[in-house]
Amino acid sequence: MSALNDTADPPLAGLPSASPRPGWTVPLHVLIGSLVVVCMLALAVLLMWQGWQAARGALLSAAQDSARDMGVIINEKTRRVLGPAEASLRQLSLDPVGHATTLEQRLERLPALTEVLVHVPLVSSVFVGYDNGEFILVRPLEKADIRQRFGAPPKANFLVQAVTFDERRQPRGRWLFYTANLVPLADQPRPDYVFDPRTRPWYDGARRSGQQSLTDPYVFFTSQQVGVTLSQPSQVGGAVLGLDVALSDLSTEIADLRRTPHSEIAVVDQRDQVLAYTDLDRALVREGQAVRLQTLSGLGVAGLLGLRATGAGMDEPVAYHVNDQEWFGVRMALDSLPGRTMQIMVAVPDSDLLGDMRASLQRQAWWALLLVVALLPLGWLAGRQVGLSLARLTRQAQQLTRFDFDQRQAAHSRVREVKELDAVFGNMCLTIQNFLRTTEVISHEPKLDLMLQGVLQKLVETTQCESGAVYLLDEASGELVVAAVSSTQLLQDAEARLPQRLPAGGTEPCQHTAGRLALHLMGRQQQVLGLLVLNHAVDDEHESEDFRAFAVKLSGALAVSVETRHLFEAQQRLLDAVIQLLADAIDAKSPYTGGHCERVPELAEMLIDQLCAERQGPYGSFQMNEVQRYEFRLGAWLHDCGKVTSPEHIIDKATKLETIYNRIHEIRTRFEVLWRDAQIEHLQRLADGEDPVTLDAWLAQRQQTLQDDHAFVAACNLGAESMADADLLRLAAIGSQTWWRHFDNRLGISSEEQRRLEGQAPQPLPAREALLSDRPEHLVPWGQRRPPVEAGDPANRWGFNMKLPAVAQHLGELHNLSIQRGTLTNEDRFKINDHIVQTLIMLRSLPWPSHLARVPDIAATHHEKLDGTGYPRGLGADQLTLADRVMALADVFEALTASDRPYKTPKTLTESLRLMALMARGQHLDAHLLRYFLRSRLWESFARKYMLPSQIDAVDIPAIEALMGLPADEVSEAERAAIEDASA
Repeated sequence: MSALNDTADPPLAGLPSASPRPGWTVPLHVLIGSLVVVCMLALAVLLMWQGWQAARGALLSAAQDSARDMGVIINEKTRRVLGPAEASLRQLSLDPVGHATTLEQRLERLPALTEVLVHVPLVSSVFVGYDNGEFILVRPLEKADIRQRFGAPPKANFLVQAVTFDERRQPRGRWLFYTANLVPLADQPRPDYVFDPRTRPWYDGARRSGQQSLTDPYVFFTSQQVGVTLSQPSQVGGAVLGLDVALSDLSTEIADLRRTPHSEIAVVDQRDQVLAYTDLDRALVREGQAVRLQTLSGLGVAGLLGLRATGAGMDEPVAYHVNDQEWFGVRMALDSLPGRTMQIMVAVPDSDLLGDMRASLQRQAWWALLLVVALLPLGWLAGRQVGLSLARLTRQAQQLTRFDFDQRQAAHSRVREVKELDAVFGNMCLTIQNFLRTTEVISHEPKLDLMLQGVLQKLVETTQCESGAVYLLDEASGELVVAAVSSTQLLQDAEARLPQRLPAGGTEPCQHTAGRLALHLMGRQQQVLGLLVLNHAVDDEHESEDFRAFAVKLSGALAVSVETRHLFEAQQRLLDAVIQLLADAIDAKSPYTGGHCERVPELAEMLIDQLCAERQGPYGSFQMNEVQRYEFRLGAWLHDCGKVTSPEHIIDKATKLETIYNRIHEIRTRFEVLWRDAQIEHLQRLADGEDPVTLDAWLAQRQQTLQDDHAFVAACNLGAESMADADLLRLAAIGSQTWWRHFDNRLGISSEEQRRLEGQAPQPLPAREALLSDRPEHLVPWGQRRPPVEAGDPANRWGFNMKLPAVAQHLGELHNLSIQRGTLTNEDRFKINDHIVQTLIMLRSLPWPSHLARVPDIAATHHEKLDGTGYPRGLGADQLTLADRVMALADVFEALTASDRPYKTPKTLTESLRLMALMARGQHLDAHLLRYFLRSRLWESFARKYMLPSQIDAVDIPAIEALMGLPADEVSEAERAAIEDASA
């Protein structure tokens, strides 16, 4: 650092102050009074003269800049109009309509022609001219005057004007009207419609050039809009295709670009025709039914005519007079129409720009004089007062050079006394501001790298060091790796003085050598976190103990902040790992839901990220910051954490009689008993002398009946198909059969089973029992484990609104076998649904910080429905946030498309999205969000990653969207079952 002198920077903040610099000085009160008078007078005169000259000089510059800006805007506007039209015309040149020989063949290509009109709004018509003189034109019928002109039917959206030739080569004109869906409405013969495209300039231009051709701008007869015609020969036939492109927006554009009320702006072509003017009606000349473009002379605008008369070149601003009025004008060339010369003319009267400038200059002169007179005594008194107090303030301010920040700041001045304070207070201000900003960066910047960079930059500025670096310990390599670098000047040896890596050991906690201060960043446990290096000039200020002590204090605050960030990041990684571990454990608990807890969060986050990226449409205002996204991510990963409490034998219940094991084996044993009983009865009756033939027939019939009944009961146990009322009657009849039990059913049972048998008298043996039955001991009461889910339950602190079954579990054989759809009883289904109850209870019991307070609600709301019939709280649409609706959609889509569940056949994309559309129809899912999901095609990337190739089929999105309007009674029973399973 150079020595301090008259031209050097002020002394370092917090370093001992140098003596006042030598130089000329004057008494303060004399200097202030004199300078006030002289400066105010000079400033007033200078400002008035400069303001007048600058105003006049700015006129030409403003006109030129305005014209240049207008030219750029209009060029870009015209290119945006012509670009899509040119691209569409090139595409049409490949269409089969170019070699169609009959009107019917041409009408078959009508969708391709109307597609251009729909997607390129400024194209007013699409037409094809053939080399035999036939012609077809398609125009939209959106405007009322166009519809009236052509006598369009009420529902007509498109008009086809066609000219063909009959066998005698006589032209036949026809008008055909179509709806928006190209349904024909009317076919009107028009003998008066005779048109030969081969005579038109657009046809001739395209034929001669062999490529796209552009006509001069003109007024379209039908729409009376200013526009051009694009034409191009067909690449598949002998026809020429053309588009009429409207340029009507140019007049509106230049009207919006007027800078002053009386500015005149026009766009003219090489024939002096006015293509655009602020008042479009004046730019058009109506001659009966015909309309043509007005010429600049016919427009009669004095300012524009005067500009043309000057003969000034392009981009050359010019001042001229018209009718004793001074004008400023400029012309700019426009090149947006290839091969066409256009220019924009801008003329502004000087009265618009100067306005009341002359009167304002007079008022400024009087005010300046009054201000000089008023400030003269004030400056004299203030100078005397300040001069007397500066000596005392200087002595107090010198304390700041010893890093004592309990003082306030003084202002810079050329006065001798104030000059002594200038260096002190200036550096003091810098020190305090940088210190406060350093504290603010440490406190508020969440990202460690940005925090280190900001703190280091302020530290280097405060201490006026040349450069600095912060190194952090890399635990993997054991080295100190640079994390932030700051340099106040370009040093040729910067790379050598600030290396990228340093050894972790071998340096003292505070090492101060010539030109460098190295400080260890120590944690609360005295572990090394990193190293702060400051490169400074070799001078007394930077070598002092005060400077070293100041740097040590700042490095301590930086070390604490680094350690805090490391602890926070470690805790966050631990929390994420624990949550993912819990989700993996839930997936591993049941083979039927393997991977569900991983795939649902991934799909939900994909959809949330897509929604946050929207900038328009219904979700254009939806945003989530990083904290909210992390909150949503945790809620998504924990959405099924309550399943750790769900009994596996219910989650995995593949048959109706399954509990811990499949009780169909008990039923089969009873059939075996009845089989033996039939054989015993057969033998007894033979011994009694009955006819053997009759008895053999009876035994065969009885055994066949038992086989049939057992097969029927076993089929009922599977739950693959819905059970009809006749099946239930047959099941009851089979179950009413009896068998003899000879052993005590109270031996070898658990205490829980003993409690359920209390109050029932033991049956004397042998006891006759029904083959299938619902006995009292099959009812498992709630006892002390009654869930608080009912709305009126005083223990319900979470707002649950669910219907609680009368018993915790119903093991009755007939009760389970009579399940009409699936394998779950109402009690079983409640047990499964209870996982979301446990999710909310478990997560609400955790001490979530305020920024993660919605994690329990996000995790426990994905089974709610918009119509309020969901669970566990029965929330309605007005209570469900967009995040809740995203979670519900992701959960249902994954459940429908999962291919790792052995109890169901994987559904295809079309089947899954169809069921989701029906669920949206039933207010189970958000229909708007489902439409967005369909059109975003996020399901495609998810399917490619997680679904089987056999599941990925072609999805007809419009057809799926149409299903949202399907009446409820048209949903099949199988679809209802699939929807119910997905909702659970």
